[in-house]
Amino acid sequence: MSVDLFSGAEEPEPEARAVVYSVSEVTRLVRGLIEKGLGTVWVEGEVSNLRKQPSGHQYFSVKDGGAQLSCVLFGRTFTKGSALADGMQVRLRGRMTVYEARGVYQLNVQQVEMAGAGALQAKFEALKRRLYAEGLFDEERKRALPRFPGRIAVVTSPSGAALRDMLQVFERRAPWLRVMISPVRVQGQGAAEEMIAAIEQLNRAEEWGLPEPEVIVLARGGGSIEDLWEFNSEALARAIAASAIPVVSGVGHEIDFTIADFAADVRAATPSVAAELVAPDSAAWQRRVRQFGEQLGRCMESKIGVMRGRLEYLGRAALFGEPQRRLREAVQSVDFAAEDLERSMRDALARGRRRVEELHAVIRRHRPDQVLELAGQRLAGVRHRLGMALQGRWREVAQGFQQGALRLDAAGRPHLEQARQRLGRVAEMLRLLAPQTVLERGFSISTLEDGTVVRSAGQLKDGTRLVTRLPDGSVSSVVESGKQDARPGKPGRAS
Repeated sequence: MSVDLFSGAEEPEPEARAVVYSVSEVTRLVRGLIEKGLGTVWVEGEVSNLRKQPSGHQYFSVKDGGAQLSCVLFGRTFTKGSALADGMQVRLRGRMTVYEARGVYQLNVQQVEMAGAGALQAKFEALKRRLYAEGLFDEERKRALPRFPGRIAVVTSPSGAALRDMLQVFERRAPWLRVMISPVRVQGQGAAEEMIAAIEQLNRAEEWGLPEPEVIVLARGGGSIEDLWEFNSEALARAIAASAIPVVSGVGHEIDFTIADFAADVRAATPSVAAELVAPDSAAWQRRVRQFGEQLGRCMESKIGVMRGRLEYLGRAALFGEPQRRLREAVQSVDFAAEDLERSMRDALARGRRRVEELHAVIRRHRPDQVLELAGQRLAGVRHRLGMALQGRWREVAQGFQQGALRLDAAGRPHLEQARQRLGRVAEMLRLLAPQTVLERGFSISTLEDGTVVRSAGQLKDGTRLVTRLPDGSVSSVVESGKQDARPGKPGRAS
């Protein structure tokens, strides 16, 4: 007899023992019971914990208020409407089984259908009534679209057929139109937030360095109520209503209505219709312009015919001779006045030409290059005289040496050498102070048109013409300044 250490109960005799199963055997038995007892079933619930594998398999759970069921949708199972997302209400058809490796029962999904359309429609109607009561859909709030927009922004999926259809309409009706595309998701959780951000960014396009559009088109192709549900977002409706730029909603087909349609300034049945509403038909406008031109031409011809008849009638009238005589006299007076005016203009032009020549002569006399040339000539004369004097002094020194009358200083040098050194220093100072030497050091000399040297900023004002002397030539400039400031150190800007 043996004792169970956990319970203290006596162990039954070997012949009375129950059958012992392995874990795999028990799991396999449960699997058989479930597969035979339930087989293929339909299950409805909310998708949660969705995990998509690179192989194409999708693992998720469906739940309701009281329980949840593990599900697997294998990639080889190609069923319509199998694009799942968390929070989606679905109706699943599949076979109940047990995943033996983990010992959990699950549903191998074979078919997926969207469920809860009635509940979504009820939520749609409730939100529509509430926003309508707030006045969000009032026609007085909505704005008219520009008749000839130059730039349009399209908020849609870049890979959708709706965008291609709209671009074809734009190219056909208004090829000059500039289209800005704001790529967003238009289906699935988070798509409404992307569309809201796109509308807000387009309203602040200048802050992003982009041109501001004149119209925003919110577009998407058709689909089920679940596919279009992101366009029923209350936040999206309020963003459309708050937009400073008119918004056109082109979502779904003609029978599809969303909250965004009611909040938009203009609702279009389809994306293509939205493009036609926004883009003017250039061919139609060209036809209208041609019709107006032909109509205007006919009106002008009729009016000219009437006026020509009246003029011929007046020309044949007896009283018309007197006006003709007065007109001829007036024409003659105009001719005489024209001759006098021409003569006066020639005289004035001659006087102006003489004045210009006089001023030009004054400018030539005061040109900086001529002034520098005269200064250079004077400097050359001074140098020549200094050289002559120096030569004479050297001759005197030589004679003194010959006669023994030349005195020497304490170092034994003649006093004439000291004088020559002083003279050399003076000559070097004169060379350094010469105008051309100053210019060669990087300076310049600015003068007015009459040759006056500019010594102060107070001499300058807006429009003053300057001539600036440089080492290798001269340049002309005009003083320009936003505000006159003649204080020293703050001259106007020269250009």
